[in-house]
Amino acid sequence: MYPNEFEYHRAETIEEALDLLAEYPGAEILAGGHSLLPTMKTGLASPDHLVDIGRIDAMRGIEHGGDTVSIGALTTYADVAASQTVQENATVVTEAAHEIGDVQVRNRGTVGGNVAHADPASDLPGAMLAADATFVARGPDGSRHVPVDDFFEGMYATALAEDELLTRIDLPAQPDAVGAYAKKPSPSSGYAMVGVAVSISIEGDVVSDVRIGANGVVDHAVRLEPVEDALAGERLDGDAIAAAAGHAGDGLDEWILMDDSQASAAFRGQLLEVYTERALTEAAERAGTVTVTT
Repeated sequence: MYPNEFEYHRAETIEEALDLLAEYPGAEILAGGHSLLPTMKTGLASPDHLVDIGRIDAMRGIEHGGDTVSIGALTTYADVAASQTVQENATVVTEAAHEIGDVQVRNRGTVGGNVAHADPASDLPGAMLAADATFVARGPDGSRHVPVDDFFEGMYATALAEDELLTRIDLPAQPDAVGAYAKKPSPSSGYAMVGVAVSISIEGDVVSDVRIGANGVVDHAVRLEPVEDALAGERLDGDAIAAAAGHAGDGLDEWILMDDSQASAAFRGQLLEVYTERALTEAAERAGTVTVTT
């Protein structure tokens, strides 16, 4: 199918993009295009104006300064997946980036476009929750920082205002944390039917800090705080992992779980527990607290 007619505008700078958004309220932003263009072709989106930000170099790249790793919103999945800096300081984000689509998708799709689109089945939102990301948005009144726990508001809905542009994502540098991402991919699309991202710090032989995010479970990425609470102060062994994973569905009543042609709500609840245990086990193996034999 072909999209309806629209006017195309190319922004060369962040300021120019903001001016175009102000001039054309309701305009859609084009970055990598993997989310927007399919919806336009099917008629689910029909903007009168399209603002292409794909050539704004200031929104591309990865920088490590002090205690923060900054990822430009236009940085591709492939660049994040291949980044030694991100791997060493926010392992869970590279793990999730590796799982997105195929080579062509990873070479073209952008991190900022992914999280701003907020598809509940995308791989990155849960990883951003686990990594404790901060989203930096630029609007008419300047920049503001949005903590990840306040960013994802619902299906395809975030805290970004219509006149704001997501310019970068800041991740706390956590070289001592171990991360892992485990998902049940949809056989038709590769999106996550359920995906679980974990980032864990261990002090001595017990868990000193842990964050766990999940995709594909409800209408937006969520923290699995009952699992985090169950692991805090515990040794990360098989028994503790199994017991904590049993709390994955706590607070997620079946009526709010996603129920579609891919999986029923009840089955998603079962998958959530299984993939929480898998992600935790992978992290524990990397931390050396669990040995997995095959």
